[in-house]
Amino acid sequence: MNYFNNLSNLVAAAGEVPEWVANSFPTIKTVLAIIITLCSLFMIVAVISQKSESNGSSAITGKADTYYNRNKNTSLQGTIKKLIMIVAIVILVLSIAFLVLNTIYPAQ
Repeated sequence: MNYFNNLSNLVAAAGEVPEWVANSFPTIKTVLAIIITLCSLFMIVAVISQKSESNGSSAITGKADTYYNRNKNTSLQGTIKKLIMIVAIVILVLSIAFLVLNTIYPAQ
């Protein structure tokens, strides 16, 4: 907790923030929270709607050598997996930005 106090003191010592910037941070934090929530809901729906990967796998290799398995990155399921990874990264970055904004400009 002491680290966060030192961080906010360092930012305050760097210079006075213009009033319009300080007044806009609650709005920015609200927008970030809404975007994080929407991305999270999208991710939940996308994960739930995915098909299972256990479709006739081989006992030796653990995978069935089918046309679908060789080309699944170009299928709809492969696209959804890539999209889920991108959304997870966006959620991570926005959550870190939200934490930094909350640390520097706490609610008053």
